[in-house]
Amino acid sequence: MNRKNLGPLSGLRVLELATNVAGPFGGTLFAEFGAEVIKVEIPGTGDPARHFAPFYGGKSLTYAVLGRNKKSVTLDLRKTRGQELLKRLVKISDVLIENFRPGTMEKWGLGYDELKQANPGLIMVRVSGFGQEGPYKDRAAFDRVASGMGGLTYLTGYPESPPVRVGLNLCDEIAGLFSAFGAMVALYRRGYGDQKKGQWIDVSLCESILRMLEGVIAEYGKLGTIRERSGNLNEVVAPADNFLSRDGRWIVFVVTSDGLFQRFAKAIGREDLAQDSRFLKNLDRLKHRDALHEMIRPWFQERTVSEIDRIFGEKGIPYGLVYNARDICEDPQNQFRGNIVEVQDPDIGPIKMQNVTPRLSETPGKVRTSCPGLGEHNREIWGCLLGLTEGELEDLQKEGII
Repeated sequence: MNRKNLGPLSGLRVLELATNVAGPFGGTLFAEFGAEVIKVEIPGTGDPARHFAPFYGGKSLTYAVLGRNKKSVTLDLRKTRGQELLKRLVKISDVLIENFRPGTMEKWGLGYDELKQANPGLIMVRVSGFGQEGPYKDRAAFDRVASGMGGLTYLTGYPESPPVRVGLNLCDEIAGLFSAFGAMVALYRRGYGDQKKGQWIDVSLCESILRMLEGVIAEYGKLGTIRERSGNLNEVVAPADNFLSRDGRWIVFVVTSDGLFQRFAKAIGREDLAQDSRFLKNLDRLKHRDALHEMIRPWFQERTVSEIDRIFGEKGIPYGLVYNARDICEDPQNQFRGNIVEVQDPDIGPIKMQNVTPRLSETPGKVRTSCPGLGEHNREIWGCLLGLTEGELEDLQKEGII
């Protein structure tokens, strides 16, 4: 088969020793673009994400998405024979992703200094809650902890209410993005360097979400201000809010420039707003945001979504709707673009899931398979790739190593 058809990363081998979401999401991104991602799991139970609700036919639907396009082998890294087998895999791999607590891999004799002896070109991605160094390095942390200590939770919710968690494992997934990006940077450097040397990459869940805080830290440093929760409002531009239509749909609307506000005022037949001294400039609109929102809210409430769509479409006014899962699947833009794909799972049949992004014009990624069964590829990897005999595989299985 033409390697181009397998994806731009075809020929790249990634070992995924990670569990739950953060590390595995980085592995999924590699797999979507053609890398061979071998997920190494503890025998018997596998990745805890396999047991995330909800289930269909006994299979986690969350894991069906998170584990797509990967191969699964079982291996007990706590045992000497398991450590030896991993080192043999490392010799013929490009990237290793792990998210054990800092020091765990070293305790098993599998730290970067040991593994680079087996493969000097290895790129090792190390994902943890707070990083590999520092006073918090030994603390366990999951997405909710990182969201809190990375600053996201404090900003989420309404001013009069306690801070709340966002509705997804966003910190985990952003850390996964940084993991994949960091590994690709290291691979680029290795590919164009003279010595073809590898390196290790330190990815912290907290630092990943911290990096996404826009100007929050700069505001505190120069102005001494702490950005607070603002609900649906935007502290940078106005108007910006969710407005209810006559037919009960939430309209997502924001104005990002003075010129756009002029067009908006004209589109809704309120040219007077464009001449009002309180609303001429964005800073003026921010100062009088509450009054402005109350003046335009009735316009939305008196019109259906189709009416709003026609008026805004004619005037080039950007807006959107608040979508749930059904809305996403039924949306004509998503259907046209193929943003939702149906993947055949051998156990539970077809599963809808989100497609690959970003889209590459010449070498696009692809969702080829649902998640593998636990240890599904043991014979392929331990037998065909590493050359272990059937007898050796049986012995390893009896000893609980695979």
